[in-house]
Amino acid sequence: MELPEHLSIRDLETGKDTITLSSGAKQRISINREYLDNVISKGGTYYGINTGFGSLCNVRIESDELAKLQENLVCSHACGMGDEVPEDIVRLMLLLKIHGLSQGYSGIRKEIVQRLADLYNHSIHPVVYELGSLGASGDLAPLAHMCLPIFGMGEVRYKGQKRDALSVLKEVGLEPMPLAAKEGLALLNGTQFMSSYATWSLIFGQRLLKWADVIGALSVDAFMAKDEPFNHAIHRVRPHKGQIETARQILALLQGSDIQKLPKAQVQDPYSFRCMPQVHGASKDVLQTVLNVVETEINSVTDNPIVFHDEDAILSGGNFHGQPLALHLDFLAIALAEIANISERRTYLLISGQRDLPAFLAPNAGVNSGFMIAQYTAASIVSQNKQLCMPASVDSIVSSNGQEDHVSMGANAATKLRRVVMNVQRVLAIELLVAAQAIDLRRPNKTSPALEKVWSALRSKIPFMAQDRILHNDMVAAEQFLMQDADTIMH
Repeated sequence: MELPEHLSIRDLETGKDTITLSSGAKQRISINREYLDNVISKGGTYYGINTGFGSLCNVRIESDELAKLQENLVCSHACGMGDEVPEDIVRLMLLLKIHGLSQGYSGIRKEIVQRLADLYNHSIHPVVYELGSLGASGDLAPLAHMCLPIFGMGEVRYKGQKRDALSVLKEVGLEPMPLAAKEGLALLNGTQFMSSYATWSLIFGQRLLKWADVIGALSVDAFMAKDEPFNHAIHRVRPHKGQIETARQILALLQGSDIQKLPKAQVQDPYSFRCMPQVHGASKDVLQTVLNVVETEINSVTDNPIVFHDEDAILSGGNFHGQPLALHLDFLAIALAEIANISERRTYLLISGQRDLPAFLAPNAGVNSGFMIAQYTAASIVSQNKQLCMPASVDSIVSSNGQEDHVSMGANAATKLRRVVMNVQRVLAIELLVAAQAIDLRRPNKTSPALEKVWSALRSKIPFMAQDRILHNDMVAAEQFLMQDADTIMH
């Protein structure tokens, strides 16, 4: 894939095996670097180009030490700890860093940008750690680990093995590349760690929001709930986009359901069924807001200083500060956690022994406990999500001798968002198992043709639970089932 001038989240939904720099990108990078080399040759003092970093910004570095300065920068900033960043997110980091540098304002040589593309194209994934970024001077520690292999340092994952970068470079025929002036700083300053987690979470979250509607609709029939709350007239007079879309989607999913034709004794249903358009829809609207912010971010220049060859200026500012991401990633975590919150309530009602369903959906309840403890698990997970939804962005801490005195904590917002997203999938998987069990207990009545396809596909993987068995295995299989696209299963 040739990297487009503008990247969208849709462009990133399917992983690309290889990427190439466009001729326009190569030209922009070269013109910008040529300008920088010319400026350096004339003297003058520029932050991070011929000075120290952070609070050492007033220390002038001699010309013969500029290359060493950059490699020292990367090595000294490779201070990550904790769990390794998953390889699919590392690939996003590489791609987003390449795209950011390709804007042509970072003062970097095109050969260095191409080397990052080489790592991507050979599936050489630098070992990066989750902990270490304050999300303010860019994602310094994670990006340092990502860039060490350029000059043969650090570790990588290659063909399923963790190895030293230098040996892998030699194996694929690549030589280590020394860094030149400004390049270490261009590689380390930037928001690509936060942005890659954000991108992953948006892609994952979009799929789960589809599933939330599908599983919620299945639960409507499983609980003998009414379809009246999804009538368009209700939502026409409160026209939030996500709300209207959700009501329309759930009503369409219930079309042709035999269960909906049965008489209902209740006047109204609990909020977890009746208010799905309002709750799911609000989360969809938040996701779209966050998507717009992230798309702006991944197409921006977020390093420092910025080399404006077109304005004959090298300007030091704060585009690396992750505040736009931090606030919105916290918002997205809250929005997606609500999907799990309302899902767990539907699970609770389905196993509560109401509406002619046996307690815990267990045939021969008493001897069998059914789905009693599956609901415990869902409750535990949603409670953990509530803890994870404490906003990271309200925190800050002083670093670099006071030079970096306000930080975004966007990296912490990003990593805990991923945990929330994974937890949402687990809670939805539990609801799917419970709803399918209840549908079985409603037989011979059927749900809609579309939802019967979902039920059938699930039952091809996980059978009806006629008696107690190890539910963990079913829950893991259901979680894997949700990795598929819901629309593909129904059509």
